[in-house]
Amino acid sequence: MSPDTREHRGAHPADRELFRDEALPQLRTAAAELSWLLTRGYSAKAAVKLVGDRHSLIERQRRAVARAACSDQSLAIRNSSCIPAENISGEDVIIDGFNLIITIEAALSGGVLLLCRDDSIRDLSSVHGSYRAVTETEAAIVLVGEELKNLGVKSVEWVLDQPISNSGRLAKQIRELAATRSWPWTVELLFNPDERIISSEKIAVTSDSAVLDRVGRWVNLKRQLIETRLRGSWQIDLKN
Repeated sequence: MSPDTREHRGAHPADRELFRDEALPQLRTAAAELSWLLTRGYSAKAAVKLVGDRHSLIERQRRAVARAACSDQSLAIRNSSCIPAENISGEDVIIDGFNLIITIEAALSGGVLLLCRDDSIRDLSSVHGSYRAVTETEAAIVLVGEELKNLGVKSVEWVLDQPISNSGRLAKQIRELAATRSWPWTVELLFNPDERIISSEKIAVTSDSAVLDRVGRWVNLKRQLIETRLRGSWQIDLKN
């Protein structure tokens, strides 16, 4: 496999065609059908194949539909545990680092963003065991920091997947940026950050579906950032 030499985390060359306005009604229908199947206990893999085949979706469209959909049960859980951004002043938060930064990098570099059934914002990037910083990485971290400061959070704990290559470099960059601005941040490299987030009493910042179904409290910081600081980003609405 050739090394990742991308300087941006922007759109795939085919995205403008795959996610053009005329394609969105079909993708919303597919996401609604997938949510219906998930609600009734179908396995995610089987349900995505069924819906994808029915609508003749290619792989990238199937990934978008899969990330946008969720069962009624998951939707109820996520709605009940979501804390409005304006209510996190004075609170401690814990951030799923790669999950947040990669989406903001994508937003800054023109990548497609998905408004999903649970109101989360998700992107179409994949880490696959290796992360490479891009031109927008520093700006993404700073945007997050400025918004959290504006929201008045008490402290921030970043957690990063230690097995992902270059996680140490990203941790160092986050620490250095926080130090220069006197932000009350800590950064940890963990083999299982999901479990730390789930077991923590802090408010979680993530859009990872498996984590959202198990956390006590979470804040939809990605959507807050998109709406307040990144209004010109390319967002498609797959809710139905």
